Amino acid sequence: MDYRAVVIGGGPGGYVAAIRLGQLKQKTLLVERDRVGGVCLQRGCIPSKALIQAAKTYHTILHQAPQYGIHAADVTVRWAETIRWKRQVVDRLTRGIHQLLKGNGVEYVQGEATLVGPHQVRIRTADGIREVTTETVVLATGSEPVGLPGFEFDGERIISSTEALELETVPERLVVIGGGYIGLELGTAYAMVGSQVTVVEIMDQLLPGTSPDLVKVVERRLRRLNVQTLTSARAKDIERAGETWSLVVEHDGQTKKLPFDKLLVTVGRKPLGHHLGLDALGVQRDEKGYIRVDERRRTTVPHIFAIGDVAGAPLLAHKASHEGEIVAEVIAGRPVAVDYKAVPAVIFTDPEIATVGLTEAQAQAQGVSYRVGRFPFAALGRAQILQETDGFVKVIAEAGTGLVLGVEIVGPEASTLIAEAALAVEMGAHVEDIALTVHAHPTLPEALMEAAKAVFGQAIHILQ
Repeated sequence: MDYRAVVIGGGPGGYVAAIRLGQLKQKTLLVERDRVGGVCLQRGCIPSKALIQAAKTYHTILHQAPQYGIHAADVTVRWAETIRWKRQVVDRLTRGIHQLLKGNGVEYVQGEATLVGPHQVRIRTADGIREVTTETVVLATGSEPVGLPGFEFDGERIISSTEALELETVPERLVVIGGGYIGLELGTAYAMVGSQVTVVEIMDQLLPGTSPDLVKVVERRLRRLNVQTLTSARAKDIERAGETWSLVVEHDGQTKKLPFDKLLVTVGRKPLGHHLGLDALGVQRDEKGYIRVDERRRTTVPHIFAIGDVAGAPLLAHKASHEGEIVAEVIAGRPVAVDYKAVPAVIFTDPEIATVGLTEAQAQAQGVSYRVGRFPFAALGRAQILQETDGFVKVIAEAGTGLVLGVEIVGPEASTLIAEAALAVEMGAHVEDIALTVHAHPTLPEALMEAAKAVFGQAIHILQ
């Protein structure tokens, strides 16, 4: 065989798998049809958070800096410059991945791969077609935005998140179909830099599946940003009158027209990989098109593995990376398997939302006897200093033992704070373990410590 492993797809699952395989001295070829880093680095996680950070900085200068006695005149957004800076960030990280691949002995080819036999991979590149043999295959082809019938992407007026991350001017009126995490993250960013944003969500709350008490905090901030949100609303049609485009929606029994300059459709994602020739090899998919895998990420063909979005929910970059490392070690002969006890999820709204382990609703559904400790950021010195007092930390613990079952956070730096909570859930910590750990003052992580103490009524800085 030419290779011990061929990894198809160079996103956060694929390139991590390739690097770990290289570290384990497994001869590896990585094939990516676009640029390494995949959707996450090129058109998702990194560029979106870069734009969110830029928008947040502008908003802070306008609305929070004056409270510090800092006044800036003629503050403007030059969005095309912001986009160029975002591209520079992406390019630097892309070059870093190439260096890591090379340094770990991984061969990289840009091209489109197809499985033409159980151990044969055909790669179509700009220079022609190449065929290689491999003992194992790792499928890491990711996912792509789902279109909405009647609202097909045209890349100009009707756009996906991909185009939303490349707009060089801020749209005056942005309508978003889909009030999930992608729609709210990008909608919030554009609202902060001046767009009039309207979000249309078919379900009865924004961020479906997220605990309502967390969502309410985000909704309050959206109202302060003058973002209009329509829940239990259905997009029906697009009307055009001259140069004016409008989205027609049904809401509260009425038909409404929402004029827009850009219509952002963010109603979900679907797996990529139907071009790979998997059916002929017997690789099975579920009813949604995701590849079926076991706890070691093996497909129904034992020497073919699948990781990341193509292997199903949760569609998270860090979940894909973890699976990439696990698969590499399985291929190298190590006795490992995935463990999803503690996979944090983060939504980069304003304020941020982060969760890990069981939510309160899940604990109720499972019939678990539990207690809840809650601590508001408004009672925290560091949050007052940052002028970021919206939100809270909530710890869900087993009633009798204090075992930490889950943590939910909405507030400043929730994406960072959730790491300590994830460690607590993963290691089987009890609330006393968090409560008795001395946390530096004044810091945001004190909120987790206080919430842990609050489980048994022992929080210091709130009345219970």
